[in-house]
Amino acid sequence: QLQLVESGGGLVQPGGSLRLSCAASGSPLYYYVIGWFRQAPGKEREGVACISSSDANTYYTDSVKGRFTISVDNAKNTVYLQMDSLKPEDTAVYYCAVNEVLTLWASEYDYWGQGTQVTVSS
Repeated sequence: QLQLVESGGGLVQPGGSLRLSCAASGSPLYYYVIGWFRQAPGKEREGVACISSSDANTYYTDSVKGRFTISVDNAKNTVYLQMDSLKPEDTAVYYCAVNEVLTLWASEYDYWGQGTQVTVSS
């Protein structure tokens, strides 16, 4: 069964950068779409970015365009989220998830990781 493990979260100052990783096991990612989501306290889970492993097509939510970059390394079975120019409003638990459709609708995703905390604060 496909399992996902996120890492790379932490505390960073506004304007700083972090790179999140989502390592998969149990199945190659090549046939899947991988999405990054986030959930802040008291808010609904929000889709951030997604990528198709087979052709590297990507999709971003408007609030992170130009600041976040999603990428995939099929040899390592890992997806990354490079986050630059971070803002306090980016603070949330970040999750990766897998499905077969390039979408940011969380309900379409079948497998989820446990999440990693990102805190942007001075």
